[in-house]
Amino acid sequence: MTKRIQQFLNEQKPATPCVVIDLDVIKNNYGSMRTHLPLAQVFYAVKANPAPEVVNLLVNEGSSFDVASVPEVDLCLSQGANPDNISFGNTIKKEPHIAYAYSKGIRLFAFDSEEELLKISRAAPGSKVYCRILVENEGAQWPLSRKFGCEVEMAEDLLCQARELGLVPYGVSFHVGSQQTDLSQWDVAMTRVASLFMTLQERGIELTAINLGGGFPAHYIEHVEEMPAYADAVMRAIVGHFGNRLPKLMIEPGRSMVGDSGVLQAEVVLVSRKSNDDCKRWVYLDAGKFNGLAETLDEAITYRVTTSRDGEETEPVILAGPTCDSVDVIYEKKEYSLPLGLKAGDLVQFHSTGAYTTSYASVNFNGFEPIKAYCI
Repeated sequence: MTKRIQQFLNEQKPATPCVVIDLDVIKNNYGSMRTHLPLAQVFYAVKANPAPEVVNLLVNEGSSFDVASVPEVDLCLSQGANPDNISFGNTIKKEPHIAYAYSKGIRLFAFDSEEELLKISRAAPGSKVYCRILVENEGAQWPLSRKFGCEVEMAEDLLCQARELGLVPYGVSFHVGSQQTDLSQWDVAMTRVASLFMTLQERGIELTAINLGGGFPAHYIEHVEEMPAYADAVMRAIVGHFGNRLPKLMIEPGRSMVGDSGVLQAEVVLVSRKSNDDCKRWVYLDAGKFNGLAETLDEAITYRVTTSRDGEETEPVILAGPTCDSVDVIYEKKEYSLPLGLKAGDLVQFHSTGAYTTSYASVNFNGFEPIKAYCI
């Protein structure tokens, strides 16, 4: 927790649950990416945290943007983003939405299927397109495999078809999985990318760019390497396969850009046991899977947790949310120990919750309002 967030919580005492975002952390993270990966153009993945204040900050820092929907297009444009710096990176788009983005000046679109390619050719003629390919997601705490991307052989044919349709076959994209902890995965993916570049060159198509996607981590319980190590792994993979003839590079950080900027503060609603000899207390909070903590699904993302009673004797607990849904259990298998004196009204903080908390929260499930966010 930064001093600025701590001061805000102490002085403002906002109602819970809430997320507080320190914009200075995001600014520093953007600077770090530009420093350590200077050859890569940063396309911030807006879905990670679509707060207007976050987007505005990154516009002013010179970032480009990866968007997934018309509202994200409008958000970026409203905050001053240049349409030339916006990539419509979702491979599942309605044709009218492609046309809308095109009407706003966006000329870069992702696809991974023939039908999507045909939609782009009709709704955004002459645009640059890049094809997303399937890659392994080993080592990712939040895998993104199978739903997005196509096999390399199909990508080759589709990019050739793009040229026939009057589009510009611009490049290839992939994603090694969110919160990737295995730095070798970029090299694994680059093997497929380099092969595709070579075969397309033989068919008369010179691709321009590689979109490396995201995968760079935030700091949760498990140890992760710092940005310099990731940057080194990425560049070694690219140089190892392309030598000095490097394509244009794009990266789409989301979690690593905003994750560590936020703290989600919740209030204890109830502490109970299920039997007289139950060795674990159930701690129910006013935040759960449906209003901020969706990424605890299957206990995939394990946040660092502190409380207003830290320093007291602790005991293992099960953490759960407030809704009338049995799936709203935050951590049951993962071992968390919290103070024995914890009771209703005490505060609990989840750290590094600047990404995929407000954007995943439900609108009104069980009547609970969407989680409130403060950008400072």
